[in-house]
Amino acid sequence: MLRLRKIEPTDLPFLYQWENDASSWADGANHNPLSQQDLRDYIASTTGDIYKDGQLRLVIQSVSEAVCQQRGLSAQRSVSPQDGLTIGCVDLFDFDPRNRRAAIGMYIAPEFRGKGVGHEALKQLEAYAFDFLRLRCLYAVIATNNIPCSALYEHAGYQPSSPLPAWTLESDAVIWIKNQ
Repeated sequence: MLRLRKIEPTDLPFLYQWENDASSWADGANHNPLSQQDLRDYIASTTGDIYKDGQLRLVIQSVSEAVCQQRGLSAQRSVSPQDGLTIGCVDLFDFDPRNRRAAIGMYIAPEFRGKGVGHEALKQLEAYAFDFLRLRCLYAVIATNNIPCSALYEHAGYQPSSPLPAWTLESDAVIWIKNQ
């Protein structure tokens, strides 16, 4: 069972590891290491309100059904961060409230890739973005050599839109779009 939750100070070790994973830099906007202080400042400054911050990072957490049943809780709302396993994060960024669209970024810890985590996290993020925020469009820029990520978005109903030749030094890219 997965849930998305607001980032917490206790997530610092995970963020530090993930943001400094140089193997994923080609697929994102980060091109240099981040210090723990950089990440502490980010955690302290983010409000978790996409309208104030212009972006939103949510932690992907695996929550045991046994923990929920034992406490009679809903995994989506009532489980503390300490009761789950932190396995990744999803971002809404490049938020455009006027045109009601945002870009998606996602990082899944390597040991959890290929297990449906990305698909479930994307479904939950879409429900939040489309149903609660009332966005009309979500999109992701995916390198053409990132086959698993392209497959994830295709399986989730996104359509390849604009090709971006020579988008990065490593690869061309494609914008995958889903409209509500």
